[in-house]
Amino acid sequence: MEQQTHTIDATGKILGRLASQIAVLLRGKNKSGFVLNEDSGDFVIIKNADKIKVSGGKYTKKFYWSHSGYLGSGKETPFNKIFEKNPGRVLIKAVYGMLPGTKLRAGQIKRLKFE
Repeated sequence: MEQQTHTIDATGKILGRLASQIAVLLRGKNKSGFVLNEDSGDFVIIKNADKIKVSGGKYTKKFYWSHSGYLGSGKETPFNKIFEKNPGRVLIKAVYGMLPGTKLRAGQIKRLKFE
Protein backbone atom coordinates (compact mmCIF):
# COMPACT_ATOMS: atom_id res chain seq x y z
CA MET A 1 0.00 0.00 0.00
CA GLU A 2 1.09 3.52 -0.68
CA GLN A 3 1.83 5.76 2.29
CA GLN A 4 0.38 9.25 2.24
CA THR A 5 1.24 12.35 4.26
CA HIS A 6 -1.48 14.01 6.32
CA THR A 7 -1.01 17.54 7.68
CA ILE A 8 -3.14 18.44 10.70
CA ASP A 9 -3.51 21.89 12.22
CA ALA A 10 -3.87 21.43 15.99
CA THR A 11 -5.11 24.96 16.70
CA GLY A 12 -8.02 24.81 19.15
CA LYS A 13 -8.37 21.00 19.07
CA ILE A 14 -8.76 18.94 22.23
CA LEU A 15 -5.77 16.73 23.07
CA GLY A 16 -7.51 13.34 23.39
CA ARG A 17 -9.71 13.69 20.34
CA LEU A 18 -6.77 14.80 18.22
CA ALA A 19 -4.62 11.95 19.53
CA SER A 20 -7.25 9.35 18.60
CA GLN A 21 -7.48 10.73 15.04
CA ILE A 22 -3.70 10.61 14.71
CA ALA A 23 -3.56 7.03 16.04
CA VAL A 24 -6.04 5.88 13.38
CA LEU A 25 -3.93 7.47 10.62
CA LEU A 26 -0.65 6.06 11.96
CA ARG A 27 -2.06 2.53 12.14
CA GLY A 28 -3.72 2.71 8.72
CA LYS A 29 -7.20 1.86 9.98
CA ASN A 30 -8.67 4.41 7.57
CA LYS A 31 -7.57 2.27 4.58
CA SER A 32 -9.71 -0.43 3.00
CA GLY A 33 -6.91 -3.04 3.08
CA PHE A 34 -6.18 -2.73 6.81
CA VAL A 35 -4.61 -5.82 8.39
CA LEU A 36 -3.69 -5.99 12.08
CA ASN A 37 -0.23 -7.49 11.59
CA GLU A 38 0.97 -5.13 8.84
CA ASP A 39 2.30 -1.63 9.30
CA SER A 40 0.49 0.19 6.49
CA GLY A 41 -0.12 3.54 8.18
CA ASP A 42 0.54 7.03 6.88
CA PHE A 43 2.82 9.89 7.88
CA VAL A 44 1.25 12.62 10.03
CA ILE A 45 2.62 16.16 10.33
CA ILE A 46 1.27 18.35 13.14
CA LYS A 47 1.26 22.14 12.95
CA ASN A 48 0.70 24.49 15.91
CA ALA A 49 1.07 21.85 18.60
CA ASP A 50 1.44 24.62 21.19
CA LYS A 51 -2.20 25.67 20.63
CA ILE A 52 -3.78 22.38 21.75
CA LYS A 53 -6.58 22.64 24.30
CA VAL A 54 -7.20 20.37 27.27
CA SER A 55 -10.59 20.03 28.88
CA GLY A 56 -11.38 20.37 32.56
CA GLY A 57 -8.59 21.14 35.01
CA LYS A 58 -6.05 18.84 33.37
CA TYR A 59 -3.61 21.68 32.70
CA THR A 60 -2.91 22.05 36.43
CA LYS A 61 -4.07 18.71 37.90
CA LYS A 62 -2.67 16.09 35.51
CA PHE A 63 0.68 14.45 36.28
CA TYR A 64 2.93 12.13 34.32
CA TRP A 65 4.67 9.47 36.38
CA SER A 66 8.04 7.87 35.60
CA HIS A 67 10.23 5.35 37.38
CA SER A 68 13.82 4.29 36.73
CA GLY A 69 13.52 0.94 38.49
CA TYR A 70 15.43 1.85 41.64
CA LEU A 71 13.68 2.04 44.98
CA GLY A 72 12.29 5.49 45.74
CA SER A 73 13.05 6.89 42.30
CA GLY A 74 9.49 7.56 41.18
CA LYS A 75 8.93 11.04 39.76
CA GLU A 76 5.80 13.03 39.08
CA THR A 77 6.01 15.74 36.45
CA PRO A 78 3.07 18.14 36.07
CA PHE A 79 1.36 18.42 32.69
CA ASN A 80 1.85 22.18 32.50
CA LYS A 81 5.65 21.92 32.84
CA ILE A 82 5.94 19.40 30.02
CA PHE A 83 3.49 21.33 27.85
CA GLU A 84 5.36 24.63 28.28
CA LYS A 85 8.74 23.02 27.61
CA ASN A 86 7.72 20.84 24.63
CA PRO A 87 4.02 20.71 23.64
CA GLY A 88 4.70 18.00 21.08
CA ARG A 89 5.86 15.64 23.82
CA VAL A 90 2.40 15.71 25.43
CA LEU A 91 0.80 14.75 22.12
CA ILE A 92 3.34 11.97 21.56
CA LYS A 93 2.55 10.50 25.00
CA ALA A 94 -1.19 10.59 24.27
CA VAL A 95 -0.85 8.96 20.83
CA TYR A 96 1.67 6.40 22.12
CA GLY A 97 -0.86 5.23 24.71
CA MET A 98 -3.52 4.79 22.02
CA LEU A 99 -1.39 2.59 19.77
CA PRO A 100 -1.33 -1.17 20.42
CA GLY A 101 1.57 -2.43 22.51
CA THR A 102 3.03 -4.64 19.78
CA LYS A 103 6.34 -4.53 17.93
CA LEU A 104 4.73 -2.31 15.29
CA ARG A 105 4.23 0.60 17.71
CA ALA A 106 7.83 1.88 17.52
CA GLY A 107 7.67 2.22 13.75
CA GLN A 108 4.24 3.81 13.83
CA ILE A 109 5.14 6.53 16.35
CA LYS A 110 8.23 7.47 14.30
CA ARG A 111 5.93 8.60 11.47
CA LEU A 112 4.53 11.37 13.69
CA LYS A 113 6.33 14.66 12.93
CA PHE A 114 5.97 18.27 14.08
CA GLU A 115 6.47 21.63 12.38
